Amino acid sequence: MPSENDPPQSAGAAADTGDGAQDGGDEARGGGDGVRRLAHSRVRMTGRDPGERGRVSTPLELLFDLTFVVAVGTAADQFAETLAAGHAGSGVAAFVVAMFAISVAWIGYSWFASAFGTDDWLDRALTMVQMIGVVVFSLGLPAMFHSVQEGDHFEMRVIVLGYVVMRVALLSQWWRAARESPGYRDVGMANIRWTALLQLGWLALAFTHLPFAATFAAFAVLGVLEMVLPRLAQGGAGDTPWHPHHVAERYSLFAIIVLGEGVVGTVASSGELLGGADGTHWSGNAIAVVVAGIGLTFGMWWVYFTTPFGDVLERRRARGYLFGYGHIPLFAGIAASGGGLHVAGLALEHDAEIGRTAVVLALAVPVGVYLLMVYLLHTLLLSSADRFHLLLISATLLVLAVAVVLAAVGAAIAVCLLIVMLAPFVTVVGYETVGYRHQQAMLAALPD
Repeated sequence: MPSENDPPQSAGAAADTGDGAQDGGDEARGGGDGVRRLAHSRVRMTGRDPGERGRVSTPLELLFDLTFVVAVGTAADQFAETLAAGHAGSGVAAFVVAMFAISVAWIGYSWFASAFGTDDWLDRALTMVQMIGVVVFSLGLPAMFHSVQEGDHFEMRVIVLGYVVMRVALLSQWWRAARESPGYRDVGMANIRWTALLQLGWLALAFTHLPFAATFAAFAVLGVLEMVLPRLAQGGAGDTPWHPHHVAERYSLFAIIVLGEGVVGTVASSGELLGGADGTHWSGNAIAVVVAGIGLTFGMWWVYFTTPFGDVLERRRARGYLFGYGHIPLFAGIAASGGGLHVAGLALEHDAEIGRTAVVLALAVPVGVYLLMVYLLHTLLLSSADRFHLLLISATLLVLAVAVVLAAVGAAIAVCLLIVMLAPFVTVVGYETVGYRHQQAMLAALPD
């Protein structure tokens, strides 16, 4: 991750490492003649060109992302079951912990790969180790949710072990970058020092039996340090050569992966609502859940892609830190929306111990958080407020409030879900009719 105060880096930044380092980078990506390298032999890890044309996510990065499907899915399922059991406070707390850890782990790998990815055999092997860490982390989530629900302790030993496995592999990557890219040695060594120190803190917290409240407080402190690590490691050492359009694409693809939880939640919600032995006799509730779930997921997807984040980052590189970590509550909102759909399904199957209003709130609140974060990121990244946005977000919140009020006065859950589904389409209609012109003006006002 870059520091917010880091200066922009030129397209030829990799040349700072010397001719030999640049040649190694070209060889890793096929050489100067454009011929793709067929073998994945060991090459020098040099800084990628942040102005490289046509830069896209690699198959290795996409495979890495797939392991997070398990982590996000597990967190969303545990969140839904905890809410349905009537433990809203503990469910939200555990879910925030889970999504924070998932997002920070994914961010660390993705920004490093954008700057230094080589796709040689060693890079692939260390990425595989990180994937193993993600799976271990995922296996520890149910125990963590259960411990928070019980309230007597905070069980995080397995998730911390998985996290440490991921970080040890990432430290090895930073060691390569520090040794093989002299221009980035200071940045690499600073990342190694601070990351290793934080892992010792996480291990001490996980294996020390502190009171429940003290554990949560210590987690908050370590979490803040994770957030400021890029500033600590790179604040005075210069920027890493991350690619703005590549980073924006990586985040958009991860958003799509998390949006998949909406589809999973839809299936989980409607699966038991099918009538008849052959599952062909659909009830009105089943139809409403399918329409609401897919419609909501599609609307949230449409809203995210109304902002050309790559173009914004290219012109406002110093906002990379804000973009990177500002997505954490956005990702959490998306995943929680999938969990909310699952809660609705459990309620319709009479497997939930909460009332109709709480069921609708379980979906309306995360949808509102997600949409608010999209607007907030748009405003902060472009440093430009728009009165039309205030109108749209007010109308959006009104739609969500109507769904909750209807639930409170006795309206059917299926009807309320269909109303929640309309919330993102307020933005979609506003953007496609008027908002796109406002956005074009904002982008035109940014310096090249």
